[in-house]
Amino acid sequence: MSAEDRELCEAAVKAMEGSYAPYSKYNVGAAVRLADGTIVVGANQENAASPSGLCAERTAMFTAGASHPGTPMRSIAIAGGYKGVPGDEPCSPCGACRQVMAEYQMLAKAPMSVIMVGAKATWKFAKVDDVLPYIFDSFKADMED
Repeated sequence: MSAEDRELCEAAVKAMEGSYAPYSKYNVGAAVRLADGTIVVGANQENAASPSGLCAERTAMFTAGASHPGTPMRSIAIAGGYKGVPGDEPCSPCGACRQVMAEYQMLAKAPMSVIMVGAKATWKFAKVDDVLPYIFDSFKADMED
């Protein structure tokens, strides 16, 4: 794994500390690397009025989109585990997060790699398409105009 990818994975693990998960006890952290090298992190936020919470991946991507408009996202790393301890197996994003990743990848017009971090294994995918086949992109033609 490259030093850049290791740094992103470490940022995702550290981001787990910002998780608010009193119900599931499953803490997730995500880190997004932007085209300019900036790393933006997010953590899952639960709420008693489920499903009012939000996943770590979307908190990171939405923060990056709002704080750095127009700066493409190049990669995202996700780490998770119970009670703040990273799990042995990689943490996999939900379908909603995968679709948000796909849209940001389309906006960037370049692949966004996806890294799923685990204590005993880490998986890296070159682009969102590798973790979300048949991406919903019916609006793509409108965006290209």
